[in-house]
Amino acid sequence: MRKIITGVLTVVLLGAVSVFGLKAMAEEECCPKDDQTPPLELIEKTPIGGLHNPYNDDTAAMEEVGHKKYLSFSCNGCHGGGGGGGMCPPLTNDTFVYGADDDTLFRLIALGSDDLQKLGYTRVRKEIVTGPMPPFGNIIKTSDDLWKVIAWMRVKNPSSVKNVDKPAQTPGQ
Repeated sequence: MRKIITGVLTVVLLGAVSVFGLKAMAEEECCPKDDQTPPLELIEKTPIGGLHNPYNDDTAAMEEVGHKKYLSFSCNGCHGGGGGGGMCPPLTNDTFVYGADDDTLFRLIALGSDDLQKLGYTRVRKEIVTGPMPPFGNIIKTSDDLWKVIAWMRVKNPSSVKNVDKPAQTPGQ
């Protein structure tokens, strides 16, 4: 009888540990501030729809640092210094070609449009400029840096904030 009680208590204890462990994992879902994980590595280990900008609650605080990173990665060469466009689409209007949610933007910037399409993404909106987005996943060294650039994009296009968690598409799901 003692072995049965010990066995039951063990199962209950393991179950409780598992539940708390899963809860802790859920609380640590992607993506924390200051994450030093390279963007391509984060994409590889995060299912589509699982990437969320940790700076969405305070994009204004990221305006200066995000803009500096945007310029340092030479995004301005194609999208303009203020994000108003150039030879590539503007970031200041609501025509996000693949979608304006965090997950899609992160993957688009890191993978580039060609690799994004290989994952099953398609253009969901039209823009006058239709050239490919080059991959920046090896240029932008940390996920945190990429999130700060996306936070700056939200400052430049405040109406895009309403779409951070509303994917326009979820390939493979």
